Amino acid sequence: MFADRAKIMVSSGKGGDGHVSFRREKYVPAGGPDGGDGGDGGSVWLEVDEGLNTLADYRHKRKYKAESGENGKMRRMAGRKGRDLILKVPEGTVVREAESGRVITDMSGDNRRFLLLSGGKGGNGNMHYATSTMQAPKYAQPGQPARTIELQLELKLIADVGLVGLPNAGKSTLLTASSNARPEIGNYPFTTLTPMLGVVDLGDMQSFVMSDIPGLIEGAAEGAGLGHEFLAHIERTRLLIHVVDAAGSEGRDPADDIDIINRELKEYQVDLSRRPQIIAANKLDLLDDETAEMALELLRDHCAPMGVEVVPISAATGKGVRELLFKAYNMLQEIPVQTGVFEQEYDPETEIFQESAPYTVTYDEKAREYVVEGPRIERMLGYTNLETEKGFMFFQKFLRDNGIIDALKREGCTEGDTVRLYGHSFEYYD
Repeated sequence: MFADRAKIMVSSGKGGDGHVSFRREKYVPAGGPDGGDGGDGGSVWLEVDEGLNTLADYRHKRKYKAESGENGKMRRMAGRKGRDLILKVPEGTVVREAESGRVITDMSGDNRRFLLLSGGKGGNGNMHYATSTMQAPKYAQPGQPARTIELQLELKLIADVGLVGLPNAGKSTLLTASSNARPEIGNYPFTTLTPMLGVVDLGDMQSFVMSDIPGLIEGAAEGAGLGHEFLAHIERTRLLIHVVDAAGSEGRDPADDIDIINRELKEYQVDLSRRPQIIAANKLDLLDDETAEMALELLRDHCAPMGVEVVPISAATGKGVRELLFKAYNMLQEIPVQTGVFEQEYDPETEIFQESAPYTVTYDEKAREYVVEGPRIERMLGYTNLETEKGFMFFQKFLRDNGIIDALKREGCTEGDTVRLYGHSFEYYD
C-alpha cells in the first residue's frame, strides 16, 4: 500500500555519565582522581534513499532512538560514543514538528542528509574537578539527557507533469499508454487511491516524469474525501495535464468538470491554478466524428479565455497521446526547473534546548546535599572564577536573579546545609 504520511517519535542518545574513581596503586597511596568521561550519545540523521518511494516503513513502527553513550570508566578511560540513528526517507519528504505543524526540513533538491537531533554530550569524569582546594572531588558530571521530538512525515511526490481530473476521466489509462507505470484501472469511482509515477520516454534522450494524481472531487481543497492528501502531490509539479471526459460519457458537462477542478486548484492553500496547464480532451472515440468535433469546439471556446490549449486524445486507443506528450515536453523546456522547497520554520537543536528546564534543584539523601543542575548553571560556572571575591559575588547574584535561592528554600534548604553545583560545594547561608 502506498503510504505518504506517517507520525513517529524520535529520540537522540543520552550522553554517558562521567565516572568517579581515584588512582589506587601499591606505591601511590594518595593517587588523584582518574574518573573518565562519558561518551556522547548518538545523533539522529535524516537521509534520502533513492530506492524508496513511500513512507510505508514508518507506518508499522512509531518509536526510534539512537544509542546512548557509555559511562566513563576508571583510569581515565572514556566511554564509547553511542551509534547514530539514520532514518532513510524518499526524496520529497517534508518533515514537520507534529504538534505545531512547522517545517523542520524538506528532503528535496540538494538536501540529501540532515542532522535532526544531536546526541547528549558525555559528562566529565571527576579528574576534571580537582583543584588546589579540592584535590579529591567525589563528583562527576552526568551526561546530557536525550532529546525527543514527535515528527509528522509527509511525502510530496516530485514529478515534472501531474495528471489531474475528476474520477474516471481517464488519467490512469493515459499514464499506462504514456509510460512504464501500471496503475489499476476500472470504471468506478476512485479506482486510483494512491499517486502513481511513470517515466515518459519519447526517444532521443527526451523524457520526463509524470504522476497520476488520484481523482479529485468538489470540495477537495477543503479536505473533502482525501483532497488535501491528493492536492499536496501537485505542489512540486511544473505542468498539469488536465484530463477531462470530453464525451460526457457519465452524464457530466465537460466544461463544468474543468471549472470544478480549476476551482479546487485555486482554493488549495498553495494556488495551484497558476501552474501551466494543458486540457486533454479524452474519450472522443466514443462519439461520432461530427459530434466529437462539436464537443471539441465547445471546450476550446470555454478554455480560450484562460489561455489553455485543448488537445484531443483517446487514452484507450492511443490516438493523439503522442502529440499530447510532445506538447507537454516542449512546454517543460520553457518552464524553469524550480522544485518548490519548504523553508525551515522549526529548529529542534535550538527550540528543544530552550524548552528544557534551565535548572533543577533536588536533594541527595545519601550525601545529604542539595544538588543544583542545568545547562544555564553549567555555562555560568564555565566562565566564572569562584576563587575571587568578585566572581563569588557575581555567582551569588546569579543564583538570586534566576530564582535558584527561592527554589532551594522551597526544597527545605536552611542555613548550614550543603549545596552542590557541578563539583563545587557551598555552605548555604541566608
